[in-house]
Amino acid sequence: MAKWTPRHEAPEPLEGPVVATITGGTILWFVLFLVQLPFYGWFDDHGHTWWVWTCLAGGGLGLIGIWYVRKRDAAIKRAAAQDPTATSTAQ
Repeated sequence: MAKWTPRHEAPEPLEGPVVATITGGTILWFVLFLVQLPFYGWFDDHGHTWWVWTCLAGGGLGLIGIWYVRKRDAAIKRAAAQDPTATSTAQ
């Protein structure tokens, strides 16, 4: 198993505008759902209705994601306010 032993340390996780990214992705899923709705008959005729419902599911899961990342961001900011010497990636 020595072959699979890591040879270097893992890099620090990247932090960015996580809330904005998840919100943008969620909006995109809902827009794709709305754009496909007028063509529902075509999708149904060709057996591709799963495309429409996948976009709706992506939007719904995105709402859960927005809730999660907002809570995470608030917890990170709260922890940073309590301990100013802590890094911003503390969980």
